[in-house]
Amino acid sequence: MEQRADRNAYFMPGLRLLRIEEDLQLMERAAGWFSDKWAVPAEAYLESMEAACGSRAVPRWYLVIDEKDEIVAGAGIIDNDFHDRPEFTPNLCALYVEENWRGRGIAGCLLELARSDMAACGIEKLYLVTDHDSFFERYGWRFLTMVRDESAVSYTHLRAHETKA
Repeated sequence: MEQRADRNAYFMPGLRLLRIEEDLQLMERAAGWFSDKWAVPAEAYLESMEAACGSRAVPRWYLVIDEKDEIVAGAGIIDNDFHDRPEFTPNLCALYVEENWRGRGIAGCLLELARSDMAACGIEKLYLVTDHDSFFERYGWRFLTMVRDESAVSYTHLRAHETKA
């Protein structure tokens, strides 16, 4: 795994890009932050983040922290992001950048770190459930198929990205 200092050397000045296991004191705050953004209980995020501290490839959680130690962006990798096709795993999930930080390439950095982490773990493909097609196409994500959400009410796009550069 690359060193945090090396990763942040080429990241945006004043921001830190990190994996949740690199700063365990952020875990509860991060769980609450993700919960506020996605309306999933903080306990579910916390449980997944605690599991991320093991040696498995999935789950993984990433944060971007500013100079004031505030979370400005984050993303995760989980087995399944609430869809009906369990064979398409792992899934990038919960990507969010605070509105005042958008347009600066932060999401792209998170996507690249997730991709490179999965490649380092031997995972060849990463999946994503989203209807934000043009945004993710810019970063190499390609439409794969339609999937039904966990409630079986609606369909959405499943996209895929090869992890090898």
